[in-house]
Amino acid sequence: MPNNIQNVAIMTKVNSDEAYQTAKRVNLILQQKKINVFAISPLCDDKMTSVSVKSVKDLDIDLILAIGGDGTTLKAFRTPPFQIPVLSINIGGHKGILSELRSGSIDYIIRSLLLGNHFYDCRVRIQASIEGVKTAPALNDILVTRVNLTRTPILSVTIMGEEVKERMDGIIISTPTGSTGHSFSIGSPVLHESLNSILLSPLASVNKLPFLVLPLEDVKIKSSHDSMLVVDGQETHRISAGQNVTISRFPIDARFLRMRKRGARQLEKLGFK
Repeated sequence: MPNNIQNVAIMTKVNSDEAYQTAKRVNLILQQKKINVFAISPLCDDKMTSVSVKSVKDLDIDLILAIGGDGTTLKAFRTPPFQIPVLSINIGGHKGILSELRSGSIDYIIRSLLLGNHFYDCRVRIQASIEGVKTAPALNDILVTRVNLTRTPILSVTIMGEEVKERMDGIIISTPTGSTGHSFSIGSPVLHESLNSILLSPLASVNKLPFLVLPLEDVKIKSSHDSMLVVDGQETHRISAGQNVTISRFPIDARFLRMRKRGARQLEKLGFK
């Protein structure tokens, strides 16, 4: 694949000196190769052109470098325009399940970019609509959870035309990419990242509603009590009792820039290899 990367934006983990130093190093290498580099706020460096998250959409960006943990990668994928590919470098994160590489591979990363030795790994995203008002897309998951900790709501969940009503704390709707996240922590299965499916994981269901792996069709949710909707663990929206929420496939898949193919990369990232 020929190299067509001319403009790169860098997003770093907030308040991470390690991520900042890595960004400076990447910038130096890229600028030596005549590649334009932009620093997405709050990253700030006088050797890079500073831009806000909102202004990225007005630039002709070929790639976003997310330097940090999975949280930084998720934030990068919510930066419009949503078709921009992201290369995730795990600096200061924990397992870095979404990441491609670590800091020790910086020279290898740049060399591969310039030689065109990379490919794009597309992933399903989902999006919530609250009474017709759409949220940002989620790469990992969308959580609907109760607000009042002394009252357990009844959730109406409509899947494939069938309505289920169940008293429970909430529900997680995960993509295959997000199946290694919040839902995995409560015992849900891991779905291979290439699948076109979604995972429904009830939270503290009174009648033990099972985990469900479903085709990528709309899921409709309504709660008997006020609730909170959380996108990728980072963006929150208040839902009033009785409001209609629809979870749908986002029309633009996320695109990771990858350097090497791995068949079951989730096992490695979870520490099983």
